[in-house]
Amino acid sequence: MPHASEPLAFARENKERLADLALELLSVDTQNPPGETRGLVDSLEDSFLEWGLEVERYAVDSAKPNLIATLPGETDRTLCFNGHVDTVPFDREAWAYDPLGERVEVSKNGDTEIRLYGRGATDMKGPLASMLLAARSFGETETTPPVTLSFAIVSDEETGGAGLKTLLESGRLDADACVIGETTCERGNHSVAVADRGSIWLSLSATGEAAHGSRPMLGENAIDRLWTAIERIRDRLPARTFDLDPAIEPIVEESVDYYAPAMERDAARELFTRPTVNLGTIEGGEAINSVPQAARARLDVRLTAGVDTPRILADVRECIDDIEGVTIDDASWSVGTAEPIDAPIVEAVATLARDVTGEHIYRRSATGGGDAKKLRNAGISTVEFALGTDTAHAIDEYTTLEALQANAEIYARLPDAFARTIDA
Repeated sequence: MPHASEPLAFARENKERLADLALELLSVDTQNPPGETRGLVDSLEDSFLEWGLEVERYAVDSAKPNLIATLPGETDRTLCFNGHVDTVPFDREAWAYDPLGERVEVSKNGDTEIRLYGRGATDMKGPLASMLLAARSFGETETTPPVTLSFAIVSDEETGGAGLKTLLESGRLDADACVIGETTCERGNHSVAVADRGSIWLSLSATGEAAHGSRPMLGENAIDRLWTAIERIRDRLPARTFDLDPAIEPIVEESVDYYAPAMERDAARELFTRPTVNLGTIEGGEAINSVPQAARARLDVRLTAGVDTPRILADVRECIDDIEGVTIDDASWSVGTAEPIDAPIVEAVATLARDVTGEHIYRRSATGGGDAKKLRNAGISTVEFALGTDTAHAIDEYTTLEALQANAEIYARLPDAFARTIDA
């Protein structure tokens, strides 16, 4: 029977295969919208079958199919690797390199760094290529993993309509733990994202009384009323300090350390100890010479995992309750989620990443929320992890072959590390 070290050796010895695989993924235009991913998913389905995995296909939109590829293990405990094949749009004319994939050798500190440019290189076709090589490493070496492996490939992460939600609702995505291959590096720091933040998306409207702009005292300015509400929310909410669950506090401390290089340390701490409020859109009025009769705005409030989101929403309502003419038209909200900082999947990923990189791996919160939240709310212990660059969604997005090779090694070793951690 093949030894567990054989997949690792395969991952280490196939660096050029990994580069070719990443470039193949990048070469297929999967900008979303429109999000046509069928051709690429067809190719991935063929590859999984060739490597000996069982494959099931799910779609609510035939142009955006999703796959679950499974490799049975020694136990029915299941470790899921999740990745998406769609990307955000790009403007080809703005790029210095081919947005559909280009390999470039760059001299850096006397060494040669191999960069793979292209839309999705770091978010997340590059990490997906590393996951695929890990799958291939088990299939081609005919190694039975210590836990069952599933690879959930989704087509619609960037707009979120027909991807992971479809797989969860199908009832077929069932795992004990999941790693999402989102790149979790920034300014040279490496991390595993173990939490996300809650959110409140507010739609406010204000009504007033129209009048001619030359006689504003005869009307009631809807924009003024709305602005009073906005300013009150932005003044009062960030002044409140969270009463954090003790289990969240170490994640907050790691998060502050991780984000501090990108902002003042005090700002990084406030990001996780107080609500943040962003005015996203505001509109109102019809002409410069008239008092506006109506106005609208949308605000984005973010809260640290574990904070009682409905309680904060009640505070928002109280803030503006006495402002005439202003109402909350809509308020969609979510509660932030988190894994215990020493959960088996957290411990396994962080330990392997430290061993491979030789650097500290922060166990931190994301500043927003995404598919990890969906999986945690479905009862699947989930982290985000991939080495790479902080160029996601940027012009000339790229990753390095060194980062992808390290990812492939970590992903190939993860089933064994996870199995040991849950049995400890």
